Amino acid sequence: MSTPAPKTCVSCGRRIEWRRKWARDWEQVRYCSTSCRRRGISAVDARLEATILELLDAGPRSGSVAPSDAARVVSAQDGTSDPEADLAEPARRAARRLVESGKAQIVQGGRVVDPSTAKGEFRIRRT
Repeated sequence: MSTPAPKTCVSCGRRIEWRRKWARDWEQVRYCSTSCRRRGISAVDARLEATILELLDAGPRSGSVAPSDAARVVSAQDGTSDPEADLAEPARRAARRLVESGKAQIVQGGRVVDPSTAKGEFRIRRT
């Protein structure tokens, strides 16, 4: 039996690894884990995606932004005290979802990397 085409998690934007137990339900699988299913996509997640796109539009065409830049902007709008702790990972998830939708790329060291396997600091740029 061959493995089906890969999917991307709706919540975190990472590649969903096919599991044999999902063989009957593969078409309905949308999340990579129970945690992502519980988390889903909140209003803050949607605002982070929009903020990343706004920051990319405001800068030079070849420019890039860090996920922490979007976290700072959204936390300033909300009045949150510590943007790095509260919105750092949601901003990274928003960036991975933008890559999946074809609106952005994730780069490290000037090279485009796979969002599912990128570790450490990365930047986001337009496709």
